[in-house]
Amino acid sequence: MKIISRVETDALTDVCCDICGTSTLHTLGNLQYGVLKADWGHGALHDGERYEVHLCETCFFSTIAYLKQERRTATMFEEAPQLPDDSFGLASRNNFFGDGR
Repeated sequence: MKIISRVETDALTDVCCDICGTSTLHTLGNLQYGVLKADWGHGALHDGERYEVHLCETCFFSTIAYLKQERRTATMFEEAPQLPDDSFGLASRNNFFGDGR
C-alpha cells in the first residue's frame, strides 16, 4: 500500500558567486559554478579550518588565470620552469556523467 503525503523539504535553489555576487542559475535551470575548497588537517598552520568559496564561471576562470600568473612568477628564474598551459587545473573534459570516462 502506498501512502502519499505532502512533505516540506529544503532544496538548494541557487548559488551566488562569493566574488561578484551573481547568480549561478543557468537559463536551463541548472546551477553552473566552481568551488575552491580547503580542509586543513593536523599539522597545518590552519589546522581544523575549512574553506569553501563558490565562484561563477567568469570569476572561476579569472581565478585560474591569476593562479597561472602566480605560477609563472614563482618559477621565473628557474632554469627549466614548468609553465602552466591551458589545461592547468583541468581534472577531466567531457565527463558529463561524472564516471571518469
